Amino acid sequence: MLTIRKATPNDAEQIARIHDETWKLTYGPLIANEDLEQVITYNHRKIIWETTLSSKKVQQFVYVAEKDGELLGFISGGKQRAEHFSFDAEIYDIYVLKDAQGQRVGYELLKRFVEQCVDHGYQSLLVWILTVNPYGRFYVRYGATKVEAENTTIGSGTYEETAYGWKDLNELNGQLMEISL
Repeated sequence: MLTIRKATPNDAEQIARIHDETWKLTYGPLIANEDLEQVITYNHRKIIWETTLSSKKVQQFVYVAEKDGELLGFISGGKQRAEHFSFDAEIYDIYVLKDAQGQRVGYELLKRFVEQCVDHGYQSLLVWILTVNPYGRFYVRYGATKVEAENTTIGSGTYEETAYGWKDLNELNGQLMEISL
């Protein structure tokens, strides 16, 4: 049975592995090799996740999807980081192992994350992805609309990323709850 739970410091290694593996699978075909080689390594991601999950100062929601003791994916986010948007919450990362995709893992993670955001008084939600990322349809499926596109640097390359958003988190939360019935 799939369980969605709050991540703990003990999950840092598995989250880093999922993050590294799925990031490379997703973006490998979309980003030049020389830029990929300059991106964060697994070891660096592991340190970041150990710090994030053990720090009392980091204000971030992190949830994992677990089945039979193995993590299948995770979602993280919190306060929206860019000051020039009218959204107050942001998904920083959501990654699901390739073998677990298409099994509602991403949906369950998103549902739990949105519940947490609503419980903390957030009203709206933003997520950034590379514009050419085919997984953007995941957000659109649940009602996200395109907000803006801008350039970002990965390695030495410049790539366009698009922000998708939901203006009303309560509406999204209700929609996600109806789907689960």
